[in-house]
Amino acid sequence: MLCLTGLAVFGQQEPELTVDHAACVYLGPQAERFRQGGLQAAREYRFSQQTARVAAMLPVTRASGTVEAVEPKGTIDRFLSEAWRAAGAVPAARTSDFEFIRRVSLDLTGRIPSALRVQQFVADVNPLKRDALVDELLASEAFADKWSMYLGDLLKNTLRTTQVVRYAEGRNAFHQYIRNAVAQNVPFDRLATELITSTGENSYEKGDLNWVVGGFVTGGPIQDIWDQQAVNTAETFLGLSHLNCLMCHDGRRHLDTLSLWGKSATRLQAYQMSAFFSQTELGRVRAGDAATPYYWNVRENTARARTDYALNTTTGNRPPRTRVAGLTTVTPEYAFNGGKPAQGENRRIALARLLTGDFQFARAAVNRIWKEFMTKAFVEPVDQFDLARLDADAPPAEPWTLQPNQPQLLKALAQDFIDMKYDLRKLMRTIVLSDAYGLSSRYEGTWNPAWEDLYARKLVRRLWAEEVHDAVVLSSQVPQRYNVASFGQVSWAMQLPDVVNMPGGAATSWLDSFIRGNRDTEDRRADGSVLQVLNLMNDSFVMSRTKATGAADTGSLLRRALTNASEDQLISVLWINVLSRYPNDAEKAAALAHLRSGNRQQKAEDLLWALYNKVDFIFNY
Repeated sequence: MLCLTGLAVFGQQEPELTVDHAACVYLGPQAERFRQGGLQAAREYRFSQQTARVAAMLPVTRASGTVEAVEPKGTIDRFLSEAWRAAGAVPAARTSDFEFIRRVSLDLTGRIPSALRVQQFVADVNPLKRDALVDELLASEAFADKWSMYLGDLLKNTLRTTQVVRYAEGRNAFHQYIRNAVAQNVPFDRLATELITSTGENSYEKGDLNWVVGGFVTGGPIQDIWDQQAVNTAETFLGLSHLNCLMCHDGRRHLDTLSLWGKSATRLQAYQMSAFFSQTELGRVRAGDAATPYYWNVRENTARARTDYALNTTTGNRPPRTRVAGLTTVTPEYAFNGGKPAQGENRRIALARLLTGDFQFARAAVNRIWKEFMTKAFVEPVDQFDLARLDADAPPAEPWTLQPNQPQLLKALAQDFIDMKYDLRKLMRTIVLSDAYGLSSRYEGTWNPAWEDLYARKLVRRLWAEEVHDAVVLSSQVPQRYNVASFGQVSWAMQLPDVVNMPGGAATSWLDSFIRGNRDTEDRRADGSVLQVLNLMNDSFVMSRTKATGAADTGSLLRRALTNASEDQLISVLWINVLSRYPNDAEKAAALAHLRSGNRQQKAEDLLWALYNKVDFIFNY
């Protein structure tokens, strides 16, 4: 049996890394994010060397037959097919139906498919069955669960950060707002607009207020808050985290080796972005409850004598703000095209209008979503775009190179996203029904690592913490319910409103071992660790589900399989439920030998435990 030894290749020591731009002391906990950006680039290189090793461990399954890739049928395949021809790359074969249904189910809903759904899908002779499956998944409640979790990460919805406390009521209201937006398929430009412009009196009742509240900063003048709100906006919706650097100093001599755009950008431009928030006020209102002392309101104040961004501070979280080019105050101006509010236009409404009308808004969104389905983004890290290195028709002068690995495809896919009116489901559907997404992760021949940037094979990814948890629950058919304080009962980890101290007790540390981040200073990561291996091998959450008697429900997979199945059937039932496929010949022979070597129940329990510890259980491939 192949256990999780393959996971260890992702748990190696971090590579040495030197970054010319020393972390600014003024950024506090956020300074680490810039160092981590460089580390992620190193991790991506290491990942590219190891992907083939993990894929090689996976069993070759051709139960539903393999067909060659068809002619390009859309933007993605048109551009990648041309890239393959130009590079002389030979793409991998098309993945099997067994692999496809597991892959797309996890990617769209965060859950493995049921055994019955796998069997139905594989037996279906409809040539458009993959299209129908994708539409089914996109319309599911599980889709809303997964992408609410994703947006919760992106929008940093958590109870408490290093700077701001939303309390459980605020966090829950924000979570409900996000989930409603996903379930109703709110266009991404509208979602961004609502969050940037939100105004209201109670963050416990109006969930979208909590996005602006997330920009609150303690210990300094109000300009620090406006700066953070502008930084959050640029990083989240434009993929431009280097704006945070510019809030402290000009890019020159600081971003010279990191960003061609950034090295010429100025602190004045950053001030102008912050000025879009200079009429925004955050207030805390006493709630009269010891557990939740206050909620937040967000208001516009245009009646103040000074409503522009003043350059008059000497304390706080940023260096002193002093006169620039003769200016003592700064008015709003969009740093990337010079746009300004119209006469009488609300400043945040103007910012949302300019931002969602910026091509970079679509490009950054496409880049993030592409990473979720294809494992590697066009631009890595996803929040460190260099605006001067994106256009293949106007490449930068040497020694700079284009930043995206597929600049023309990124541009075309961003335009498609605009044309589809920022519909995230349509974008996802476009990606998962492309031939490139449907390629096998294995490669029968000599693989050239340079072809990874061409997406000539499917890159494997380690499952999210919540996906591993829910795969164990679903496949074992032993339900799990958590009563989450101040939130309610959930049946799936993917339904949790937060990643911090959720759901409570031992389950929290089990999920945390899969590095789900904290929605503040630590991002979700796909690294492996020894603790993950130990939790899958020994933790009671898994072990109790590998027993046919005891804590497991009477309707558990193993108990029913032992009662009603022959040896061959028992093996097939375990494989199709846990791995979404049937065993290959070698696996079946080994499993039969093991079942016949002693007590049938004990040996069946061993088999189920082994499946939870196979490398292909914890990876989507």
